[in-house]
Amino acid sequence: MSPTPTASLSSPASALSAHTIAFASAAEGAAALWPTLQLPHLQQLLQHAALVRSDRGEETDFCPPHERAWARALQLPVPDSGVPWAAWEQQAADPAPQANAWAWMSPCHWRIGADTVHMTDPAELGLDEDQSRALLDILAPWFAEDGITLQYERPDRWLASGAPLDGLRTASLDRVLGRDVRRWLPDAKTARTVNRLHSEVQMLLYTHAFNDQRAARGLAPVNAFWLHGAGRLQAPVPVQPLPDHPELSALRLAALQENWPAWGQAWQALDAGLLRELLAAHLRGAAVELTLSGERHALTWRPQRPGAWQKVQNIFKPKGLPDLPSML
Repeated sequence: MSPTPTASLSSPASALSAHTIAFASAAEGAAALWPTLQLPHLQQLLQHAALVRSDRGEETDFCPPHERAWARALQLPVPDSGVPWAAWEQQAADPAPQANAWAWMSPCHWRIGADTVHMTDPAELGLDEDQSRALLDILAPWFAEDGITLQYERPDRWLASGAPLDGLRTASLDRVLGRDVRRWLPDAKTARTVNRLHSEVQMLLYTHAFNDQRAARGLAPVNAFWLHGAGRLQAPVPVQPLPDHPELSALRLAALQENWPAWGQAWQALDAGLLRELLAAHLRGAAVELTLSGERHALTWRPQRPGAWQKVQNIFKPKGLPDLPSML
């Protein structure tokens, strides 16, 4: 699973089967490809669907619309600072009231140019557990001096906790990967500790033996970190799983890499798999809901059972796919 959930979210606690598809639309490449895609199951699902929810946002929002949709389904708060994903994960492991704020921290590589700070995917660093733990041992003392405790979770993501993270506004990894991160850095006035640590980590790792060893192997240096999913849960929320679907992960990865042929192939796989199953459930009489999310907005449809006259109309006037790139 990615640093933020990438799966569709089913709601096992209710009769409604709800699914969210992130990166249903993105950038101009998706807009050019969309009219050429053949997605019969999505078309049938939306043909009789009512739009039941519209979550409007901007491309610059720290929290992308698909994460807001997941948070609502999980009954998580969506404050201006972002969804507290790390605290939610900790609650699943320890339901006791949380005294500290939590965040996920991903070691990463920033490609720094004259007027850009470009973020590459932490997964591309190729860190294994031993290397990640060695890097954690280097950085943990620096963070501890400022009241932030670091714990190993997996090679490309650690857990951070401490008072400086409380109320910290952090942007999702899905928002910054492959982009200039400067517009999504924590606010300079309210995140002085974190911003200072950014500078100190760059200086510490610039000539460190850890990166010398990586350079000798032809690997990019680790020269930065990204905090995301920060916050604290004021009250417990129901614990629900986030099941994963390979097609959704493929759609996300292709969109982030702006690999539009692969993005189109992932959509075809989704239509033949998850969406075919969702349509079959709808035709059996089950209540289903589908949220499609892009860069700005998330729109939720609930298919309705058509009456006899509607069925006749649809035979002679079949609807095509909506123009999702312009809607999302």
